[in-house]
Amino acid sequence: MKRLLATIITAAMTLSMFSVGAAAEEAKNIPELTSEPLTITLWDIATEDPTKSIQEDAVQRFMADYPNITVNQVHQMNDNYKQQLIVAMAANECPNMYIHWSGGPMAEYYKSGFVNDLTDLYNTYDHPDFIDAAIAQASYDDKILAIPFGGLSGCDIFYNKVIFEEVGLEVPETIDELEEVCDKLIEAGYVPFSLANGSKWTGSMYYMYLVARHSGNDEFAAAYDQTGSFTSEAFIWAGEKIQDWVKKGYFNDGFNSLVTDNGEDRALLYDNTCAMMLHGSWQIRSITSDSAEWAQEHLGTFRFPKDAEAEAKGVPQDVEVGTAIGNGFSFNCFKEDGSVDEDMLNACYVLATQYYNDDIYNERQMKENSTIPSIKGFETQVEDPNNKVVIDVFFNASNVQLWYDQYLPASVTEVHKNCMTELFGLEKTPLEIGEEHDAAMKAALAE
Repeated sequence: MKRLLATIITAAMTLSMFSVGAAAEEAKNIPELTSEPLTITLWDIATEDPTKSIQEDAVQRFMADYPNITVNQVHQMNDNYKQQLIVAMAANECPNMYIHWSGGPMAEYYKSGFVNDLTDLYNTYDHPDFIDAAIAQASYDDKILAIPFGGLSGCDIFYNKVIFEEVGLEVPETIDELEEVCDKLIEAGYVPFSLANGSKWTGSMYYMYLVARHSGNDEFAAAYDQTGSFTSEAFIWAGEKIQDWVKKGYFNDGFNSLVTDNGEDRALLYDNTCAMMLHGSWQIRSITSDSAEWAQEHLGTFRFPKDAEAEAKGVPQDVEVGTAIGNGFSFNCFKEDGSVDEDMLNACYVLATQYYNDDIYNERQMKENSTIPSIKGFETQVEDPNNKVVIDVFFNASNVQLWYDQYLPASVTEVHKNCMTELFGLEKTPLEIGEEHDAAMKAALAE
């Protein structure tokens, strides 16, 4: 009798726990998913751990909760991903759920008919409390076209605190003050900036920030759709500023031959050749991994200084460069007749908002991948002082200008990167590279 009573009590407790769990699940304001068999094809670029296992775990947890839904998760190589996606769209074999970096490509996917408008779903059902810049970057034409996930990657200036203290330098707040800092560093025997521009996109960071500080988002947006031009005032100013800095010796020798993937730019910080480096926030993880002791003693971070003259004219100075979303998931859930497949769309929405963005996913991302989710509240969990600077800057940004090499069409991206080699190498004028950008952009829009 005792054993029987214990069994009954245990069963009752188990049933009670299940009921509470079911009630909690029902309390979530999410779409009711179909009970019929459903297959979702999902493309990502998670080919290596820990990202691969983190994303696979999200899918497995979703399928465990919805056993009638199968997710065919396909990991694509990053290098050719954009091209593979375009080929799939051209063959009308676009996956139902796929990652991208937002920006211009996302807008083109939408205009080509391979992206569902998520605005109504987003305004109706539960989702993470994303920072404003993340939603802005996942939107186009006042429509939400993607669900952010992963984490932000901000672009800031990393500097050697020991060198700054030795030379008696304060962190600059304006571009004029930054130039004064650079001049004093040269006088003290240091190269101001470490640059490995053999990768081409590294030099672009200076170009993007100078354009953003001088004109906000306006001139780039106009150049992108060719209602304006890459030869407008902000682009010419940015190019001339860069070439002036090159002539003054603000960058290390041989910068167009060094490669950032090999850590050749970080090495110039470690050996005290250079005092600063403009780069993505992933460098905090790389530097700490190389030497936690060096990072603790030497590494500091500050936001790219403002253009005081442009600020006086009303140009916003809180537009940052980088990505506020890591990646975005867009959905291609349409029936053969062109109507929306609501069952498919709802399932993709739940997977993206409730599994790729839940606490399990985000905590693993922070712990194993050192990324910071673009979700309000996670900033309080950041302990590293350099990451705290990044968080403070990007969580308060009015907008985040996505890297040009991710925003621009693929054909224009190649032109842009080659132009960065030519600009920094003093091979072409800012006007000439602007004209090259315009020609490439016109051709891409026509195509």
